[in-house]
Formats: sequence, C-alpha cells, structure tokens
Amino acid sequence: MFLDDLQKRFSDMQTKVGARTVYGDPIEIDGRKVIPVASVQYAFGMGGGMGPKRDEGEAPGGGGGGGGLRVRPVALIEVADGKIKVEPIVDVSRLAMMALFVGAWVVFWITYTIRAVAARRQR
Repeated sequence: MFLDDLQKRFSDMQTKVGARTVYGDPIEIDGRKVIPVASVQYAFGMGGGMGPKRDEGEAPGGGGGGGGLRVRPVALIEVADGKIKVEPIVDVSRLAMMALFVGAWVVFWITYTIRAVAARRQR
C-alpha cells in the first residue's frame, strides 16, 4: 500500500527525468539550431515508526514522505555552419548570494580581529 505507492511515484519520476529533460528539443532560429541544456536534480525521503503497544489493539504508528525536483537552465548549445558553440547561462541570483556570503565572512573576520586586538590592549 504505502510502499507500493512510493515505488510507483519513484518510477514515474525516473521516467520523467532523463536526457530529454537535460537536453531540450532543438529550436530552429535563423538557420541555426539551439539546444537548451539544464541541470536536473531530484530527491526524496520517507520515514515511519511505531509506538509502544497499548493494552488493546495495535500499536500506534505513522509515517510520511516527500520529494522534490529541481530543473535549472545552465547553457545553450548553438549549431551553425557546421560549428558548435556552447553559451553558459550565468545565474545572477546565485552570484549575488555568493557575494553576500563572502561579504558576511569578511565582516565576521574583521570584527573578530578588532575584538582580539582590543582584548590584548586591555591586558
């Protein structure tokens, strides 16, 4: 029942996610072929358990599960005049998050250094 349903969902996910998802259908534009390329990630998890058996009936139990799929464009392959050109797609929001992370890291170490120097001077 629950396990059979989970196996069915997992097999459905595997048939939907494949090379067709990573490499999209070619698109004709002005005599050039453009093929979109994506990064595809999927994951799932489940859990369950049983409680202690009560005086009457079965032990209480429960379970649950979840899954997710992430598809992100990463590049375009352009085929024109017998030449292949790969154009990467830059994820600006990812770059902004990395810049924020590096900025926070720098602020942390500057603050840490200033506090360490101030503590040494007070001794």
